[in-house]
Amino acid sequence: MIVFPAIDLVAGKVVRLERGDRSRCKVYSDDPVAQARAFAEQGAAWLHVVDLSAALEEDEDARKANSDAIKAICQVDGLSIDVGGGVRSLARIDELAGYGARRIALGTVLVTEPGFAEVAARGFGDLLVADVAARDGEVKVNGWRDDVARSAEDVVSELASLGFRHLVFTDIARDGMQTGIDVDAYRRVASWAGFPVVASGGVSSLDDIRALAAAGDDAIEGCIVGRALYEGNFGLADALSLAAAPVE
Repeated sequence: MIVFPAIDLVAGKVVRLERGDRSRCKVYSDDPVAQARAFAEQGAAWLHVVDLSAALEEDEDARKANSDAIKAICQVDGLSIDVGGGVRSLARIDELAGYGARRIALGTVLVTEPGFAEVAARGFGDLLVADVAARDGEVKVNGWRDDVARSAEDVVSELASLGFRHLVFTDIARDGMQTGIDVDAYRRVASWAGFPVVASGGVSSLDDIRALAAAGDDAIEGCIVGRALYEGNFGLADALSLAAAPVE
């Protein structure tokens, strides 16, 4: 199982939001590249980066600061970068690929413009990740602010039919709250998709890592860990060790 330490960016700063709420934002670092290097030194092979300023449609200066940070993070030795947040055009996919991103996550546009989703999947294939966020089984878009009156099962099944083979599923109610994870929820999402998914939202302890790893590679490809690392709930090295342990 891949452990993706997370760097969420607002105006070039490393932050975490609670349940996606911009007003509940805590800044952890002014130097995202140093944070990326620190994760690499602790053994991370992958890093999950989210451009919150783009996702939340913030001003041009904030978005440029994030783009500059993402470009620099992609040059950190030893890390493969999975990046998303506000990616809503083929041009932006091309730009991020040019930075060196190994995976690029699409969210809102996959739901609001299904024609775009089909074109992107056909053109970029395995580079792309479908990023689906839901609360109480209902999908949210535009930085988790808006409803689309579609169920998570419906959206995930449709994206799988279009050819997406990587999917991050975020449980909004648990994101940034350190409340623990619902492993059965991710098993359900994997069954809808027909392939293993990346769990996001609520990982708070090594027990959560252990439970996700125990679910097996047919259900869980990886998990994203943010606030729990920044708050010192556990060390990244310990999480990586558990994730790599054979399932008993």
